Amino acid sequence: MKRAWIYVFLTCLFELIWVYGFNVAETWWQWVIIIGIILIDFYFLPKACESLPTGTVYAVFAGVGTIGTALMDIFLFGGSFSIGKFLFIAILIMGVIGLNLADNKEEETVSKGVA
Repeated sequence: MKRAWIYVFLTCLFELIWVYGFNVAETWWQWVIIIGIILIDFYFLPKACESLPTGTVYAVFAGVGTIGTALMDIFLFGGSFSIGKFLFIAILIMGVIGLNLADNKEEETVSKGVA
């Protein structure tokens, strides 16, 4: 199970790298690197789903990607910050954490033989 979370971390990390690359790539060889990073990213995503619920993996993947992209836009690319953005980022974080907690609770119930 711990290895699966390493795969989730790696897929989130590589997603943020290729999203950053979309904003800065200018030459063909930079785009080749980005495509390579995307392929590596999509290698780790299904590996994480082998041991963790797919909904949880995708929620974390999409949540980290969305939050990371919003923060990159603000801090690296001069995007605007607002209370609304902060509020919705917080809601996303709570949703990802809540889904993870709900999946863990469901796994504990199933492992105890309670349906």
